[in-house]
Amino acid sequence: MGNILVYALHYEGAINKNSLGAVSEGARLASQIGGEAHAILVGQGVPQDLAGTLGNYGAAKALIAEGPEGLAQPVVDAMAAAISAGDYSYALFGGGLLGFEIGAGLAARLGAGVAMEVTGVRAEGGKLVAERPILGDSAISEISFRSPVGIVIGRLNAFEIAESGAGPAAVETLSFELSSHATQASMVMRGEQRGADVDIEGADILVAGGRGLGKPEGFQLCEELAGAFGGNAAVAATRAVVDAGWYPYAAQIGQTGKTVSPKLYLAAGISGAIQHKVGMQSSENIVAINKDSNAPIFEFSDLGIVGDLNKIMPKLTEAVKAKKGS
Repeated sequence: MGNILVYALHYEGAINKNSLGAVSEGARLASQIGGEAHAILVGQGVPQDLAGTLGNYGAAKALIAEGPEGLAQPVVDAMAAAISAGDYSYALFGGGLLGFEIGAGLAARLGAGVAMEVTGVRAEGGKLVAERPILGDSAISEISFRSPVGIVIGRLNAFEIAESGAGPAAVETLSFELSSHATQASMVMRGEQRGADVDIEGADILVAGGRGLGKPEGFQLCEELAGAFGGNAAVAATRAVVDAGWYPYAAQIGQTGKTVSPKLYLAAGISGAIQHKVGMQSSENIVAINKDSNAPIFEFSDLGIVGDLNKIMPKLTEAVKAKKGS
């Protein structure tokens, strides 16, 4: 059977949205290769009812593994044990930094083939073929697996969440042993991402930042301007800066992020690559600030400002405040 094991990240009693997408995708693919999708949750005291909810997204079974939550190596141990004891042809991850770390570790542990940054997967001849953008997302590479287990790690937001209506999954407890090195690290503190709860898809005004901001602190300029607009305004970001850890993935716009259509889209320090354009080109008004007069974003902007955003944005913020205060 072509069973697929899907890692389900959870935190504070909720399953990560990327993981829900991966479970949905795993169920879709497993049905096409004659298998089932099973989910695995690692943590301390994982509620059985939480694990069972994954049946609503297509998981036939949910495995609970007792171990430190949010760390890569314990999950590698748990998934390696599950794959060794079960009949799994593939392991699937929804993306994100933790998913990349776990997937890479699992590939090394099992001697398995791995495809990262995957944006699409299809069934072909009873096996899976992963699709991965290459050459700056200008071409697609197709990857098949020769190893007994194939590991597929999606790009963030690559897999859509789909409820199956199948009801709760069967829940089992996985017996496994933590390796000595998996106990060497511990979670000291879990920080909150700025802007993670902002609904950028529903915002009327978006102030988006790119690599032209120069550093993570540059997003303060975007936040101050969005704050000046008030009301339904929010801050967004490009894939490059969220990958660099400058801003949360929840704010990512583009081909592998969110698609938005606000009344005003102000792009600060964004070059305007095609992957970003597809996520915001339907905005009613697009204003771009960039020091490079040849930046592609000017080609589809309603208003372009060539200059130093560090000087322009504070003045624009003050002008907006003055206008709203008049």
